[in-house]
Amino acid sequence: MAKRYWLMKSEPDAFGIADLERKQTEPWTGVRNFMARNYMRQMSVGDEVLFYHSNAEPPGVAGLARVIRTGVVDDTQFDPESPYYDPKATRAQPRWDCVDVAYVRTFANYVPLERLRGEPPLADMLVIKRGMRLSVQPVDREHFDYIVGLSETAWSAPPKPPKPRKPPKPPKPPKLGAKPKGKATARKPRR
Repeated sequence: MAKRYWLMKSEPDAFGIADLERKQTEPWTGVRNFMARNYMRQMSVGDEVLFYHSNAEPPGVAGLARVIRTGVVDDTQFDPESPYYDPKATRAQPRWDCVDVAYVRTFANYVPLERLRGEPPLADMLVIKRGMRLSVQPVDREHFDYIVGLSETAWSAPPKPPKPRKPPKPPKPPKLGAKPKGKATARKPRR
């Protein structure tokens, strides 16, 4: 089977690329979306992964990983203390499985989502679509290679244009019968 390419999201506060580098391998546990789980079921050993930091400032691609084992039972589904506990799952019939991934490398230049959105060749990537929150998603090889290329060059966000100033509000017309504001100065007639 031909190698496939994926983007997998993780919150860096929970498990980031630095954690994967330190551990070298890790099961990709905690996925509780059926579509994302089904994508992991399509993975094969040797598939390449863009490691994406979600809920980060800014979110973006931090490095690369590789799938090293498939069909791994996600043990967090059985742990009542885990936020990923699933009371419907049993050891005889687990509902959630995952893959093991291995660290490949951390990008020299983090590739933020804003940069991805600004690259026309990446316009149809799922991760760029507004509202696309899927934590595991397929990536075309061309997109994968393009993002790896982006990681080789530094980038800074273009400055945001200043907000246009609002014109001052016109003064309110005086109310009928209201006294004018300020001191009234009457001139004495000259004789």
